[in-house]
Amino acid sequence: MKFPASRHRPRRHAAFTLVEIMIVVVIIGLLAAMAIPALKRVQQAARNNRFINDLRVFTQSFEQYALENGGWPPNVGNSVVPANMTTALQISVWTTTNSVGGRWNWDRGLNGFTAAVSTTNVTAHDEQMTDIDRKIDDGNLETGLFQKTNGRFSWILED
Repeated sequence: MKFPASRHRPRRHAAFTLVEIMIVVVIIGLLAAMAIPALKRVQQAARNNRFINDLRVFTQSFEQYALENGGWPPNVGNSVVPANMTTALQISVWTTTNSVGGRWNWDRGLNGFTAAVSTTNVTAHDEQMTDIDRKIDDGNLETGLFQKTNGRFSWILED
């Protein structure tokens, strides 16, 4: 028995069309566009939390020094470790740029405060510093224990 001759059709391979690929690319782009602002907010929150943690550690170190020595250490310049504080401070953190782009500083008798841990030359905007103030103080950079004075953001240990 002979079978009739059949036409040989080319096999169609399963593949995506250009339109289908473009739709997928657009969807991925939209998802990325929604995710990037959220990622930036998370990064800024992490920087703020790092700043707050470092500030608390340094504040506790200076308060411990004052308790043990009967007073505050003398004033020093930006990123300079005060005398007798080398063991109490994390020197590698104190002497490098902090998470808000500034430099740590010990202020004694400056800007109307007896003692304060400050950061100077901050690259962060006042809005970011106000967010930090909301977490640790009263949310107002002009009042409370965390204040902006003469370009410095200071945590006041003693008025």
